[in-house]
Amino acid sequence: MHVLIVVSDPQLGLVWQQHLQEVCRKVDLVAGQDAAVAVLERDDVRVIVLDLGLAEGSAMAVADYASYRRPGAKVVSVTRDAVFSDGSIFQHMPNACAFLPARMPPSDLAAVVEHHGRAA
Repeated sequence: MHVLIVVSDPQLGLVWQQHLQEVCRKVDLVAGQDAAVAVLERDDVRVIVLDLGLAEGSAMAVADYASYRRPGAKVVSVTRDAVFSDGSIFQHMPNACAFLPARMPPSDLAAVVEHHGRAA
């Protein structure tokens, strides 16, 4: 399974990448919208771990592009804020399959990604 991590914090991204590499065939790590779109254009990504608070570009734009270019890809949205805590992320991102806090244990994130990646 190919997973794309889109997160502004490089240290957090590396931690996630290390854990996901244990359960996934390929894991790409990028920091913003343009780099994420480039990966989605060339690779068959199954799951996207998407930081909703991107510093570079828009997380919503990444999810929107993914729904067009890779309609089978699932989006695991991750946030440090209480934004979308009401569950409305699922109305704004039809390809969203999970909404998680950024502080969750990386092993739990890997389990969520593995679950949704198999279902995709």
